[in-house]
Amino acid sequence: MNNRRAFLAATAAFAVAVSTSQALAQKKYDTGASDTEIKIGQTVPFSGAYSVYANIGKTQAAYFKMINDQGGINGRKINLIQYDDAYSPPKTVEQVRKLVEGDEVLFTFQLIGTAANAAVQKYLNGKKIPQLLASTGAARFNDPQNYPWTIAYNPNYVSEGRIYAKYILANHPNAKIGVLYQNDDMGRDYLAGLKSGLGDKANMIVGEVSYEVTDPTVDSQVVKLKSMGVDLFYNASTPKFAAQAIKKLADLGWTPVHILDINASPISATLKPAGLDISKGIISTNYGKEPSDPQWKDDPGVKAFFAFMDKYFPEGDKLNTINTYAYSVAELLVQVLKQCGDDLTRANIMKQAANIKGYTPSLALPGIKINTGPNDYRVNKQMQMMKFNGERWELFGPIIEDTGPSG
Repeated sequence: MNNRRAFLAATAAFAVAVSTSQALAQKKYDTGASDTEIKIGQTVPFSGAYSVYANIGKTQAAYFKMINDQGGINGRKINLIQYDDAYSPPKTVEQVRKLVEGDEVLFTFQLIGTAANAAVQKYLNGKKIPQLLASTGAARFNDPQNYPWTIAYNPNYVSEGRIYAKYILANHPNAKIGVLYQNDDMGRDYLAGLKSGLGDKANMIVGEVSYEVTDPTVDSQVVKLKSMGVDLFYNASTPKFAAQAIKKLADLGWTPVHILDINASPISATLKPAGLDISKGIISTNYGKEPSDPQWKDDPGVKAFFAFMDKYFPEGDKLNTINTYAYSVAELLVQVLKQCGDDLTRANIMKQAANIKGYTPSLALPGIKINTGPNDYRVNKQMQMMKFNGERWELFGPIIEDTGPSG
């Protein structure tokens, strides 16, 4: 009898031990994660020349407050730590080191800007800290072989450039193209994508002029392109400089076909400051719903976004696509973290970010889905062309997926 009791006790103890070990096995944490918290870090240009992007950080902070109010992710609250880097790479380096070594975040999220992300890419990869959903589309941030801890959110600038090239070849095959580009990875990638897409027609480009982010204006660059006989203006810039270029074109009475990259397409940030009337006819591309477009007034995703803004960011502009962009990235992060379950290790976070299958964001254009893989970190590679009608962007044509360079 005593033997039987001892056997049962041993069996019960073994069962408890197994169940405890299974529970422990199910929960895996790296620094910055626990049963109650997921600590993430972000740098945002709350000040400086690019403070127009401050709304990205503000919207995302509000979004995570909403998620926390709903109980968090798998019972864990998101602790978002944000620092101002003023869009200055040396400041980004300083603040990211503080986030990693001082605050001990689990990962960085949506660091804003190409130069900012470039400044910390090697540091974060060296420490095996995920550089998650970086706010840039430069090709170097979608390179899993060399930088496995970096994944960008924005459409790849090279891919976007190739999509514009397809449009130009189909609709303006005899154009004389002039390119204004920001002299950094972003601008150079846009130019490289255009050339790649034009292939053996790259000689359609008759002028290329760059500007520095520290330049006061791009007026002289616009004047130079006009003097070259350009009739298609490819504007690979950011909101402040794009608005200046639009104004200068109007001042000169110059009306080339005007293609504007997606970064500079927000109406509130670029076209309103430039003047809606003089922005009419500009062509760009998109992958998300324009909140001001009446065709989405009954769309469940847009309705949910408006309700979120009313409650959590009432001072924000509901029609500013910088805010819809920020909302969409935060929504995708929540999806990645949900996929992680109770394995909140940095390795699993990267594994799940590279394992998104057929995910449809609530504000994505119909027909667009997100798919990533271990050898394809591109989050957004499908887009649709659009034209500004003086009040809002109007979509036209099919969903276009980048299929690589033209021969």
